[in-house]
Amino acid sequence: MSPPVSSGAPVQERRLGVLLSHLRPCAPPAARRGNHHHHHHHHDLRVREAEGTGGLAASPCAADGSGETSGGQRCVFCEIVKGNKPAYKLYEDDVCLCILDTKPLSTGHSLIIPKRHFPSLQATPPSVIAAICCKLPLLSSAIVKATQCDAFNVLVNNGKVAGQVIFHTHVHLIPRRKGDNLWSSETYERNSIKHNQETKDLVSGIKELLFPPQDDSAEGSTIPKEL
Repeated sequence: MSPPVSSGAPVQERRLGVLLSHLRPCAPPAARRGNHHHHHHHHDLRVREAEGTGGLAASPCAADGSGETSGGQRCVFCEIVKGNKPAYKLYEDDVCLCILDTKPLSTGHSLIIPKRHFPSLQATPPSVIAAICCKLPLLSSAIVKATQCDAFNVLVNNGKVAGQVIFHTHVHLIPRRKGDNLWSSETYERNSIKHNQETKDLVSGIKELLFPPQDDSAEGSTIPKEL
């Protein structure tokens, strides 16, 4: 993907909004009346902790799956799952929980999180990922109708460089409206893929990692033919 055409302040602010989308919530905005099509920075549906008990802070969770750092800090998502931290819960089953984001990028911005602590997508069992993904049609349909939006994004920030700030696997479900200009990526110039040796080497390298020699774990899978 090519770099953005421009790097103005609005683009930087939107990028920062993505990176900080679930840090401490802002002070509760004044109640508003009006249509649902105001700019996303002014949406009236701001997520606040119940009872006004303070902000939800990002926790640098340990990678051992315990949900606790060496300093004894607790993972905020694990605390929500245990009922020790308040949250606006939309859905819950034995495997996952869906809550409203504490600092939404749009009205209805929600997070789907596994109840067990996994610090990254790679560390999350496929069965848990499947359980989360199979709820997306149900949850997105309800959220789209409730917010009267036009569409939605499904997003995973996996790793610090990708914007992950709470190291407990979670999936963003972000309602969208025409003209909301939410993503800075929508201003990118996208170039066509190059049909050169570099691209062929990339494809070969990925395939070798997916289907290593004498690996029976991918039994029944086939290596796609070259274009």
